[in-house]
Amino acid sequence: MSLKTVFFDMGGTIDTFGFSREYRIENVHFIKDCLARISISLDLSDEQLTDSITKGALDYLRWNMTTNIELNPAEIWSRFFLKGFSVSESQLTPIAEDLAFLYETKLYHREMRKEIPIVLSKVKEMGFRIGVISNTQSLNQVRYNLQQYGILEYFDPIVLSSEYGRRKPDPAIFYHAARLVGVPTGACAYIGDKINRDIVGARRSGFRLAVQIKHKYDDGIQDEGASPDAIIENMMELIPILEVLRVKDNIIEDSQNGRKVKAIFFDAGDILYYRPNKEENLKKFLDGKELIFHQDFESERMRLKDLAFSGQIGRHDYYAKVLHLFGIDDPLQIDEGVKAMSLDDNTVEIVDGVPETINLLKEKGYILGIITDTALPITKKLNWFDQSGFGGLWDVFISSKELGVRKPDPEMYEKAIRQVGICPTDAVFVGHKISELDGARSVGMRTIAFNFEEGAIADYYIDSFCDLVKLPLLEN
Repeated sequence: MSLKTVFFDMGGTIDTFGFSREYRIENVHFIKDCLARISISLDLSDEQLTDSITKGALDYLRWNMTTNIELNPAEIWSRFFLKGFSVSESQLTPIAEDLAFLYETKLYHREMRKEIPIVLSKVKEMGFRIGVISNTQSLNQVRYNLQQYGILEYFDPIVLSSEYGRRKPDPAIFYHAARLVGVPTGACAYIGDKINRDIVGARRSGFRLAVQIKHKYDDGIQDEGASPDAIIENMMELIPILEVLRVKDNIIEDSQNGRKVKAIFFDAGDILYYRPNKEENLKKFLDGKELIFHQDFESERMRLKDLAFSGQIGRHDYYAKVLHLFGIDDPLQIDEGVKAMSLDDNTVEIVDGVPETINLLKEKGYILGIITDTALPITKKLNWFDQSGFGGLWDVFISSKELGVRKPDPEMYEKAIRQVGICPTDAVFVGHKISELDGARSVGMRTIAFNFEEGAIADYYIDSFCDLVKLPLLEN
């Protein structure tokens, strides 16, 4: 598919940034003044407060490089930046965004790369849409600086970790950005300065192009994990890279005209992977305990599953509530049971033939997507796929947890089709449940049944996953 959207990182990419201890000491009074507005006066010198904030920022970065979670600013400042000073999250809430904004704009020196305006103009003239995906604790800093630089009008959408709740390199934020634009990730390019966040995230989410632009700032975290398609020193070097891709895309599109199927979407569980011993650890945990089952156990468990799979309750909360249905109320036992259920959910095996078949379909130029009902984060499933050699190949990832609805709701399928920009008849859904195959067919998609329930109706049936590439539908 042809490249349609170019996303940029903000800090280190659109602008350069950095700080010295002296610079922060000189400007930390902005933070003190902000705290004073809610009558917080810390018995700290400017030097001590600066050091606390700088250390806290590094600790927070290390923490969220592991979790990929962007906390709200009040929690960031109480847990990390002002750790040890008995300042609560609730106290900081009224000024939380102000603190985040001041930290990003007053405790860093920022300067737009000189060549950015002409580069953005050329990228726009080439017909590409332009967006931003940025890690930032502030809701307002990125738009403020883009406005300050006189280039805000170029960017739509502006995707911020502070709004989305997940940080790069989590592929979820990249998939989210592509959905907002309405294109598959395979039609997106990403330009950023950090390998460990920008390039890794773009690679794992199936972006067509991942370019690193050099930036001198060192945040203390080892910068590795993926190889960029190109490394540039000046943003003007991006233009010929995009021009070459544009020519190549025209050749590829001409060769694929007339293809019966353009996109193949897969259910995930029991299609790409399966759980060999379902609820084995939960059963071991429950064994020998005196259980008092809820009177409407099955219907309540299904209700809780719907809430978890549609993102209305968190996974930990879901596990705990299910345990209550068994009559488990002791907090220590709840913790033990939650661990058992989590282990069950995270113990999977890949279906035979999936890695090689998915890679072959990608080589043939098909748009590949996942449409899954799940309470798990996107990252969790992609980790399994990465380990088995077919991660980073997915152009679309539609998750019930993110959309707030479950299959066979038409929105799950229609969202995927709209993002790819094709007619439903040009798309195929591979599934196993009667209801999910029916849901795909109801929106006009063709269907392939694998590992299917008795009575499932589909256009094609396969007994082995490898048989997918042998179907007449996918031969050309």
